[in-house]
Amino acid sequence: MTTTTATLVSIACGYLCGSVPFGYLAGKLKGIDIRQHGSGNIGATNAIRVLGKGIGIPVFLLDMFKGWLPVWLAAGWIAQTGASVEMISLGKVLAGFAAVLGHMFTFWLGFKGGKGIATTGGVLLGISLAGMIGGWVGFLTFLFAFRYVSLGSLAAAVGVPTAMAIQMWREGRWDYVLLSFGLVVMVLAFIRHRSNIQRLLAGTESKAFTKKTPQS
Repeated sequence: MTTTTATLVSIACGYLCGSVPFGYLAGKLKGIDIRQHGSGNIGATNAIRVLGKGIGIPVFLLDMFKGWLPVWLAAGWIAQTGASVEMISLGKVLAGFAAVLGHMFTFWLGFKGGKGIATTGGVLLGISLAGMIGGWVGFLTFLFAFRYVSLGSLAAAVGVPTAMAIQMWREGRWDYVLLSFGLVVMVLAFIRHRSNIQRLLAGTESKAFTKKTPQS
């Protein structure tokens, strides 16, 4: 298998892995269509809200796993072709990005999926520890400060490329492919959260840690 073939297979694998709608499938196991409840989203946040933590947390972990797995596979497949470190890194980024797109636009559900936060976290676990830490710091800081899951997710999206850039600046080595991944995912996160942003600006977004059912 050539490097090009391995990279293309990795991208296809990334999309297929990312497209598995674990939140939707978990809802079906409970006899409901999660798209008809809560926010209507198939992601982990709505799964926790609608199905409870006992099911929602495993959905979150599976959404992360489907982001990490294609990155790990891409690294092995492309390395076996004798490719350079740069090509392996590019293949991992492309496979990871395909997984995020698969989650956001899954063909199983008419190309309508989740918002990609957990899946992006799994991808980052495989390609950028600094980016993952930056995302978690942003998410937890804003979540506990303002109690908005959506605001925490947006802060995580900003924290990822910011942490990447800081690490690259400190090391004096810029990986523009990896940084571009972080920036594109950030933009996609804001696009996918545009309804949440409108509610935040209007003051109607529901908060976490309350007994009232959120509409995030």
